[in-house]
Amino acid sequence: MSIEFIVTTLVVVISPGVGALYTISAGLSRGVKASLVAAFGCTLGIVPHMLAAITGLAAILHTSALAFEIIKYLGVAYLLWMAWSTLRETGALSVETDRAPKTALKVIVESILINILNPKLSIFFFAFLPQFVPADTDGALGQMLGLSGVFMLATFVVFALYGLFAAAMRAHVISRPAIMTWMRRTFAAAFVLLGVRLALTER
Repeated sequence: MSIEFIVTTLVVVISPGVGALYTISAGLSRGVKASLVAAFGCTLGIVPHMLAAITGLAAILHTSALAFEIIKYLGVAYLLWMAWSTLRETGALSVETDRAPKTALKVIVESILINILNPKLSIFFFAFLPQFVPADTDGALGQMLGLSGVFMLATFVVFALYGLFAAAMRAHVISRPAIMTWMRRTFAAAFVLLGVRLALTER
């Protein structure tokens, strides 16, 4: 495993995106357990993209304008729904004190959907991994699986750290309604901006 792969992976994972945003919001609104579950779910959301890259489905997505546009706008719609739910206090930043909290399964499903509905991640795997696994190398499949595993591990660790930090700040945030309102609007705006950025993405 090359140092270039590790550095590039860390740069990609550390860069804030919708998965990190969701994990942070889970930590702020529901605490440590929810943030770790969200980090795990976001990591699981990488698996379909990894399988697509290995089986060649990512190549179809890369070359098919229709497939790309369908997945892209499903992702945009989901991000806008996340923004609306956040503003209505039923989404990512809903503080669950007087009502039943979200189940771990629901958090995982939401986390997975966030990453699945992102065609750029498939294209990233399709264009990124082959640079470190030459096609004529013996055991190329094993190497690709290994590098994908490293990418997933880095994703979980970094997202978990984001979430744990957010959970540590939770008591200082939820006790101040004005701050919660400001953060809810900020997170909703971030989801909208990510949706707009995804909508403007070209193959």
